[in-house]
Amino acid sequence: MHTGALRPRGGEQRVTFTELFFDLVYVFAITQLSHLLLGHLSWRGTAQTLLLLLAVWWAWIYTAWHTNWFDPDRPSVRVVLVAVMLASLVMSAALPRAFGEHGLMFAAAYVAVQVVRTACSVAAAPRGPLRRNLARVLAWAVLSGAFWIAGGLAHGLSRELLWAAAVGADLLAPWVGFVTPGLGRSATTDWSIDGAHLAERCQLFLIIAFGESILVTGTTFAAHPSPVAGAALLTAFGASVGLWWTYFGSSAEAGSRMIAAAEDPGRLARSAYTFLHLPMVAGVVVSAVADELVIHHPGGHTAPGTAIAVLGGPALFLTGHALFKRAVWGRVPRAHLAGVLVLAALGALTPLVPPLALAACATATVAGVAARTAVARRGEPQEG
Repeated sequence: MHTGALRPRGGEQRVTFTELFFDLVYVFAITQLSHLLLGHLSWRGTAQTLLLLLAVWWAWIYTAWHTNWFDPDRPSVRVVLVAVMLASLVMSAALPRAFGEHGLMFAAAYVAVQVVRTACSVAAAPRGPLRRNLARVLAWAVLSGAFWIAGGLAHGLSRELLWAAAVGADLLAPWVGFVTPGLGRSATTDWSIDGAHLAERCQLFLIIAFGESILVTGTTFAAHPSPVAGAALLTAFGASVGLWWTYFGSSAEAGSRMIAAAEDPGRLARSAYTFLHLPMVAGVVVSAVADELVIHHPGGHTAPGTAIAVLGGPALFLTGHALFKRAVWGRVPRAHLAGVLVLAALGALTPLVPPLALAACATATVAGVAARTAVARRGEPQEG
């Protein structure tokens, strides 16, 4: 790789077929995570799944930043992406037993993704702010990598604590500018990104998450077809459409325009896209788990885990989307807050109604938020 590997600036930078091919591995990763949560629907299982989701997202989003700087159509960059793709495939395969016998395999694959890709970025970057910034990112990747590998070698609670420390380092790094002794600290203005391209990448990852939700819905219904399951299928599909409409019908394109025109696109890329798209992705993953639970058991008693998934998935998504809109436009939409409050209040119905009825209430709430957002956009198109 050489300095000619950088993406040209000045024109519209679209997502390439290389990047779309790379994303296929993360379709598998999201499927693995939803199945993991479904099989371990407890507080500890949820915390473990969240920790692994953070790692998967971090591996993907840093690669999205990499392809924002470096041209994926260059052979040298493409080779790096293929290598990262292979390591990501190993990482994804290890997810179901990451807290068991595959812990070291997961950790080693994750660290390889982060360290090798970033080292190649440093080697390819021209002398100047970008190379110094990437050198700082590499230093933090090595630091968190030490905790990941140590956790992979440990067992039980020790692994969980070490990996929590590793995730903490990964999350802290961008907020402190990847400050590194001898290398200084990065400012968001040093990152010189193409904001519209990064926005499109994050939007595509959300599509991956929605795809998993649709896949789970269809597969579960195919295995248990019945009129009641059909009603549950309709409810689950309606919730997916409502969440999709809330984001893509109101703020996706407007957010892309905002970050493209921002004086400091790196700041918005860090907050609105790198961090605040994560709760939306998590919300869709949790909703996919809820869809499978409700279609499989639409009647009878509503278990606490089912209720949390049914109500918590949309609530996570709406909270993340509200914070995203606040980061971009400076205010939280009231419809989202009302939706989250209604979903929380619906928890009181858990002992009284079957899973299908609770899911129908959650879907109606999401539909109401989507409708209110669509109406508001007609009057204020610039605010998404």
